[in-house]
Amino acid sequence: MHLPSDLIVSCQALEDEPLHSSFIMSKLALAAFQGGAKGIRANSKEDISAIKQEVSLPVIGIVKRNYPGSDVYITATRTEVDELLASGCEVIAMDATLAARPAESLQELVQYVRQTAPNVELMADIATVEEAIHADQLGFDYIGTTLHGYTADTTGKKVYNNDFAFLKEVLEAVTAPVIAEGNIATPDMLKRVFELGVYAAVVGGAITRPRDITRTFVNELKNSRTTS
Repeated sequence: MHLPSDLIVSCQALEDEPLHSSFIMSKLALAAFQGGAKGIRANSKEDISAIKQEVSLPVIGIVKRNYPGSDVYITATRTEVDELLASGCEVIAMDATLAARPAESLQELVQYVRQTAPNVELMADIATVEEAIHADQLGFDYIGTTLHGYTADTTGKKVYNNDFAFLKEVLEAVTAPVIAEGNIATPDMLKRVFELGVYAAVVGGAITRPRDITRTFVNELKNSRTTS
């Protein structure tokens, strides 16, 4: 397996974020590596290529792109898959929800990668247990809880709710290694998901999004002032 059973750090910044830059993402990846991370998750061929020049860690690659008429935006079509294959990432993650897709079916994308680049592994980003089971049947190498809380039928839900009840359900339902991802905000939460039996865990915003981290401190301060 390309991914170690350990901490993977997501280094991403969209166009409206101040750190949006392949150079900056490469340095974030370097900082994560120096801090002990054993893998990186990154968005876009450009960012992944820059990260690959900085660190030798395995990379979970995605391409976020919106398509009219579809809610699928993480590695949605063969176009994004081809970009990721060219990036040199070891793992390609893709939306594995049951939402209507803009082009190829999920099964067709899986088959395309298996035929084109059999050494590249696949991660399914799912939102429900049903989707996890479907991804397992399609032969994904890893199943991640990435989209739980971010789809129409799971809006507002959190992976960590009720002591990670959703994660526990996924672990019981599939045979593929499970990757915990989604609002893992503290070291204690990271420790807990490994206690529950995940293969690996992706932590993003709590480590690599300083604007959002700053907001959590500011909001806490505001709340304390309004209640005192």
